[in-house]
Amino acid sequence: MMKKAGKKALAKAMFAVSMFLLSGIFIFSCTSKKIDDKAEVYKVGAVFSVTGPTSFLGDPEKKTAEMIVEKINADGGINGHKLELVVYDDEGDATKCNLAVKKLIEQDKVSVVIGPSISGNSIAVVPVADEFETPLVSCAASYKIVMNEETGKPYKWVFKTPQSDSMAVEAIYTHMQKSGITNIAILSDTSGFGASGRGELAKYAQQYGITIVSDEQYDPKDTDLTAQLTKIKGNAPQAIINWSVGPTQVLALRNRSDLGMNEIPFYQSHGFGSRKNIEQAAGTAEGVLCPLGACNIATLLPDSHPQKNVTMKYMEEYKAKYNEELSSFGGHAWDAMYMVTAAFEAVGSDKAAIRDYIENIKGFVGQHGVFNFSPDDHNGLTKEAFSMVVVKDGDWALVE
Repeated sequence: MMKKAGKKALAKAMFAVSMFLLSGIFIFSCTSKKIDDKAEVYKVGAVFSVTGPTSFLGDPEKKTAEMIVEKINADGGINGHKLELVVYDDEGDATKCNLAVKKLIEQDKVSVVIGPSISGNSIAVVPVADEFETPLVSCAASYKIVMNEETGKPYKWVFKTPQSDSMAVEAIYTHMQKSGITNIAILSDTSGFGASGRGELAKYAQQYGITIVSDEQYDPKDTDLTAQLTKIKGNAPQAIINWSVGPTQVLALRNRSDLGMNEIPFYQSHGFGSRKNIEQAAGTAEGVLCPLGACNIATLLPDSHPQKNVTMKYMEEYKAKYNEELSSFGGHAWDAMYMVTAAFEAVGSDKAAIRDYIENIKGFVGQHGVFNFSPDDHNGLTKEAFSMVVVKDGDWALVE
């Protein structure tokens, strides 16, 4: 159980969190103007797929986390404590990820871990966070990362910031329902992310009046999806949904175009949330629909939108520092980092107190929604955290 002092700090923190986050600007209410060199260093560990096939996820996550730490320390740290970030690259490999998380906890003595970048790796390290009783805030999407399907309850020590695949499925199906689409084909890779999304597509189909007339899978390393798309074409679906991350998202579009299937509406998962995918598709992404968080479309949001301030500020800071467009994935790290640093400010470096703080966050205005965590919900978002967007003239546009 948390000590009395921790409980008092937690109660105090709950009041503070809504005040500074709803303003759209992250402010440490008690931050010193100068770091105390004798004070304990607050250590955050991170495991991202910085290189390898999913580097488009991990690279912006690492850059975002480093940018935030640099900014906080330049402003005097957290209540005078220096913030230190220890990052390891798992290269998209589950074994390397597992070893990295253990190293962060056992050798680097971090108080909390952010990441991993992908669903399969995140699911793989859930037992590690539980064994070492260390809070972990994943930057991956599958609902299985936080939900113990045997008990129907969240894993005690694990949280995540991306919207769940179930929310993305409902956002897509809602749009299809409005468009009169009832017969669809699905494509999915066999990764943890793809398998989880495929399961949710099947689970919610009947609820939304959807019939899956074709269900094709492929390996994440495949370099040609012509065979799968040819089978789909033969079943004449009204729309196609692809569920994957990485190069296959673009490959599916190029192969679809080669087969003359551009007239069939094409939906991608929220894993499509990078403008680099649009660029690499070389025109074949035009008209593609997908559900995305607010950080992808900051400039398109009305001024009244609750996330307008934080998304615009992040976009401007990231582009100024790295001279590149931001993506959904960096936004996942932004949300995780600021949740964790808010916990440090409120309750210090005690792992149990940090866990309890995150579990009770309310009204956290982030890049991917307004988060409201609870003991029964370690993601804190609803499907309203998504907006449906369409690729138009080589960029994102809101679906009218």
